[in-house]
Amino acid sequence: MAKWDHDGPILEIDKLSISFFTRLREIPAVMDFSVTVQPGEAVGLVGESGCGKSTVALGVMQDLGVNGRIVGGSIKFKGRDLGKMSAEELRDIRGNEIAMIYQEPMASLNPAMRIGKQLMEVPMIHEKISESEAEARALQVIRDVKLPDPARIMRAYPHQLSGGQQQRIVIAMALMSKPALLILDEPTTALDVTVEAAIVELVKDLGKKYGTSMLFISHNLGLVLETCDRICVMYSGEAVERGSITDVFDKMRHPYTQALFRSIPLPGADKNASPLIAIPGNFPLPHERPEGCNFGPRCNYFEAGRCDQGYISMAPVDAAATHETRCLRFDEIDWAAPPAKAEVKQKGEIGKVVLKMENLKKYYQVSASKLFGGGEMKVVKANETLSFEARESETLAIVGESGCGKSTFAKVLMGLETATDGQILLDNRSIGDVPIQNRDTKTVADVQMVFQNPFDTLNPSMTVGRQIIRALEIFGVGSSEAERRDRMLELLDLVKLPRAFADRMPRQLSGGQKQRVGIARAFAGDARIVVADEPVSALDVSVQAAVTDLLMEIQRQHKTTLLFISHDLSIVRYLSDRVMVMYLGHVVELGSTDQVFSPPYHPYTEALLSAVPIADTRVQKKHIVLEGDIPSAMNPPPGCPFQTRCGWKSKVPGGLCEREVPPVRHLAEGHQIKCHLSDAELATMEPVIQIAAE
Repeated sequence: MAKWDHDGPILEIDKLSISFFTRLREIPAVMDFSVTVQPGEAVGLVGESGCGKSTVALGVMQDLGVNGRIVGGSIKFKGRDLGKMSAEELRDIRGNEIAMIYQEPMASLNPAMRIGKQLMEVPMIHEKISESEAEARALQVIRDVKLPDPARIMRAYPHQLSGGQQQRIVIAMALMSKPALLILDEPTTALDVTVEAAIVELVKDLGKKYGTSMLFISHNLGLVLETCDRICVMYSGEAVERGSITDVFDKMRHPYTQALFRSIPLPGADKNASPLIAIPGNFPLPHERPEGCNFGPRCNYFEAGRCDQGYISMAPVDAAATHETRCLRFDEIDWAAPPAKAEVKQKGEIGKVVLKMENLKKYYQVSASKLFGGGEMKVVKANETLSFEARESETLAIVGESGCGKSTFAKVLMGLETATDGQILLDNRSIGDVPIQNRDTKTVADVQMVFQNPFDTLNPSMTVGRQIIRALEIFGVGSSEAERRDRMLELLDLVKLPRAFADRMPRQLSGGQKQRVGIARAFAGDARIVVADEPVSALDVSVQAAVTDLLMEIQRQHKTTLLFISHDLSIVRYLSDRVMVMYLGHVVELGSTDQVFSPPYHPYTEALLSAVPIADTRVQKKHIVLEGDIPSAMNPPPGCPFQTRCGWKSKVPGGLCEREVPPVRHLAEGHQIKCHLSDAELATMEPVIQIAAE
C-alpha cells in the first residue's frame, strides 16, 4: 500500500480513554486525553511514572495486550481511525508509517541476527524492495545516525555494540522506511549524558531531514525543552496542561506543572538558601483517584467544596486556545508569587579529613578470550592513581560516563574489591587492601552504600522493619530485640516513612519509598561515610527532590561524609561542595563546585556541562557534541585518555596529547586538572552555561 497523502494533523488523539481489565475491576489508565501532532512537529509528553504516557503510545500502536482496551474517544492517523482498521491494515502502518523507539534498545533487537539483516528486513517486508536496494539504504541510515565504519556495523551482532550504539541502530531501524510519525518512549534514559546529547541532536536533525513528526515521551523537562515544539503535561491518566514550550515553561498555569519545576535543580539553586521543594504526598493509584481534581490532595491551591466536585475539563488560557489547563482556579492564582520559603538550612561545618586516598590503582587481569579461557591476559586499568581527601560533613561528587571507573572506586572503598596499589585511609587506618569479610564491624558500619536501583537491594521476602533490624544486629546496635525495634522505628522517622511501613513487604512500596529504606539501612550503624551510587537516577523528578533533601538533612544531623556518584550535573551542582571528574580511570579535574562549573575547565568537563539538558528557557549553552564513544579500558589510547574525542587537541603543539599522559596541574588553591593546554589557551575558555538577563 502506498503511503497516502494527508493535509491535516498527522496524529489526532481525541478524548481518548484506555482501561485495563483485571478479574476484580476495570482500572482506568488514561482518561479524556487529547493531543494533536502536526506534520513535521515534535510534541513532548511529560509526567511521572504511572501517569499513562506509555499507555498513550501503546494505544497509538494499537498494542494494549489482552487486558487493555480503548473505552472512549479515538486515535486518528492522517485522518483515519486506527481503532477501526483491520489487523492487516495496522500491520502495513506499523513500522512503515508509524515507528516506535523504546527505552531499552535490546528489547527491539534480535540478539541472534546481524545488524545489517535486521535493518534490511524493514523495507523489504513493508516496501517489497530488492535486497541490494535495502542494503544501500541500511548503509545510508547507519551513516545518518553517525556510527563509524558502517560496513563493520552491518556485520556485527547487537552484543558487540555499546548501549549508545545499540540505541542508534534502533533509531536507524525506525527510520528505514521513512515513517510519518516517530514515537520515542524515554529513548535516552539508559544512556550517558554525552551520548544522550548526541542522540537528541541526531533525532532533531533526522526529524528535519525526513520531515518526520515526533511524539517524544520523557520525564526529563530539559530534554523536552531541547527537542520539542509543544508540550503536554500528564498527571494520573489525564492531560493537565498543553501549549507551546515557551507558554508552559514560562507561563505555566497548572499547579502540577509548577510543582514539577520547583522540584528540579536549575542553575543558581542553593541547597541551603533555597532547597528544592518536593511535591507532598504520593501519586494516587488508578483505582484510588480522588473526586474532582486528581492533583487536589497534593495541591497548594486546593479549595474544598470546589476542587473536589465533579469532572474538571480542559480550559483555554489564551484567546487562541493554544494554551490549555485542567485547573478551575488558574486565573485566581498569583503565578508570579515566589514559593513559600522553605526554611533556610544551616550548612554543617566541614570538619577534619575522614577519608584519604593516595595514588589508588585498581587493575583487573582478564583473558582476551574470556569465553573459552586461554588467549593472552590483558590488563584493564579501571582506576589510575586516584588521590583525594574527603572531610566530615562534606559532599564530594564523582562524575563521569559509564566505564570511567566511578563504581570500581566505590567497590574498593567498600571492600568488595581490594586495591592493586596505593592506599585508602579511614581515620588514618589503611583499609584499601582489607576485603569486606575481614573488616571489623565498626569499619563496615562506618562506610555504607546506597545503590542506584532500590529494587535490587531489598530482600523481597522480608518485611521492611525486619531488614533494618537485621542491619542493626550485624552492626551490634542495641542490647535487646525491643531496643533494636525502637531504633528501627526511629530510622523510619529519620527517612520520613510512616512507622506502619515496618510491617510492609518491599513489593508494597514505590521506588522512592524503597530507596528511603535503603538509606535507613545504610544509616543503621551511624555511618560516617556514605557512598551514594546514582541514588536518584531511577526515581521520578519529584521523588528525586525528596530523596536528595533527605540525604542533606541526615548529613546535617550526623555530620556524614557523602560521596555522591552521578552523571546528572544539575543535581551535582546543587548538592556538592567539591566535584571530581573522572574519565577512563583518571581524575581529570578536581575542585570546589564553583571552580569546576566555571572556566577554565578540563575539555572533558566542558563537554559534560554542554551535554546536560536544563529545563530553563533563559539558559544559553555552548554547543559541544563529543564525537565517538569512550575508548575501552582494556585498550586505552596512548597519551591523554581524552585525546581521541577532544576538541582542543589541535591547540597543543607537537602531538604531545597523543604521546604523554598530562601531569596534574594546580590552577588555583584546591583546583587541579590533567591537561596539556597552556595557561594562555585555558584563559580563552568561555562559560558553557549562561543565563540570559530577564
